[in-house]
Amino acid sequence: MSMTSKAPATPPPPAAAPRMTGRQKLVLTLLLGAQFMIAVDFSILNVALPAVGEGLGFSLAHLQWIATSFALAAAGFTLLFGRVADLVGRKRLFIGGMVVLGLSSVLGGLATTPEVLLTARVLQGLATAAVTPAGLALLTTAFKEGPLRERALGLNGALMSAGFTAGAILGGLLTDLLSWRWAFFVNVPVAALVVVLAPSVIADSRPAERPKLDLPGAATVTGGLLLLVYGLTQAGESGWGTPTTLAALLLGAALLVGFWFVERRAAEPLVPVHVLRRRSVIWGNVTGLLAFVTETSLVFLLTLYLQEVLGYSPLATGLAFGVLGIGTVIGGMLGGRAVGRYGNRRTIVVGGAVQAAATLSLVALGTSGGWIALLLAATFVGGVGNMLMIVGFMVTATSGLPDEEQGLATGLATMTQQVGITLGIPVMSAVVTARMGTETGPGAVLSGVSAAVLVNAALVLAGALLAGAFLGRSGGGRAGVRTAER
Repeated sequence: MSMTSKAPATPPPPAAAPRMTGRQKLVLTLLLGAQFMIAVDFSILNVALPAVGEGLGFSLAHLQWIATSFALAAAGFTLLFGRVADLVGRKRLFIGGMVVLGLSSVLGGLATTPEVLLTARVLQGLATAAVTPAGLALLTTAFKEGPLRERALGLNGALMSAGFTAGAILGGLLTDLLSWRWAFFVNVPVAALVVVLAPSVIADSRPAERPKLDLPGAATVTGGLLLLVYGLTQAGESGWGTPTTLAALLLGAALLVGFWFVERRAAEPLVPVHVLRRRSVIWGNVTGLLAFVTETSLVFLLTLYLQEVLGYSPLATGLAFGVLGIGTVIGGMLGGRAVGRYGNRRTIVVGGAVQAAATLSLVALGTSGGWIALLLAATFVGGVGNMLMIVGFMVTATSGLPDEEQGLATGLATMTQQVGITLGIPVMSAVVTARMGTETGPGAVLSGVSAAVLVNAALVLAGALLAGAFLGRSGGGRAGVRTAER
């Protein structure tokens, strides 16, 4: 009797990584181009504000309204427009928003009075509130959950963060070489190109049935966000204890609490309560809020340091942040892969730890020009870590929801982003002011910046710890997302 031994089974070959189709690449390029332009708009006027004020007769006290009017509209209406995109069609809202953005940019570039310029900025903010969640929803519905979506969201996060940096550099260049008006005009050809190409390139997605818009919910959440953002900007301008600031913050908070109770009773809520109760939505957005609060406000703090302590010009300051932009692009490219391999929670925790360590090192900055080397190294490393957090946040906050709710999910995520951007500067400005007291000069500014840097690093670390504690264990990719949702 002979015995035959079976040869060991040959293991199956590893599955090939999914590839984007040519059409998906075209859709991605178009949507990312639009999102990059939106990000540039957030910061392109920052270094040009003194020139704008001088050209149009803004008083120093009212100059901040050029940024505030944009932030109010962008943050206040994002959630509403995110839901409107689900109801009337993301493609239609996206294209309409790009049309408004192009026309309002023409209006801003041609403005001859403060009133016309502020009207243009409000319209730009409204366009941003429409385009950003609609564009993200089109992106997430064009790529199914998994590696391709993670890669697309990573590139989106990288370009948006790079856009903030590019805006500062571009604003300085255009203002110095041409005029501050070109900070508006530069949007027009990009918006026109997107409007021409989008109808034939982008496929729309909308629910089969269109529920009625939840008007009470829309009124309470939009009013609450407007008052909250207004209160935050007033806090940065006049202090946290003034009656106007306190009234706006308290009334805004009351309206947002009222929004929760309205949604619990609404037959067709603007934001279904089951979505607000999802762990991935709650803690993903908390993490994202802290990521945006810290990185955008750190740019503000380092702008103070570079200009008030080291004596850099606005253009040189913008160019110094180019290293941060490179770090965010690299972080965005790595973020999708990290989420796919290690899971959302680990990506956010590691990214937050890296950003916190890099930020903390900036406490060592001194008054001599040689410290620029530390600043450049720390902002590069911190930019990589910040983008890991942001990509992990975006994947977490938009995963596990059906396509008909993607506009809602991206609206919540975009609202988180814009409130974070608005919240960070007033908070850090208050820390700097409190630390400086009545003192003036480069040494006092450095002392205030150092104190705010410590707060900034603590907030980043808190975001990483919250993600580690509440997002749940995740191994990688889609499995990690499903675990985080429970």
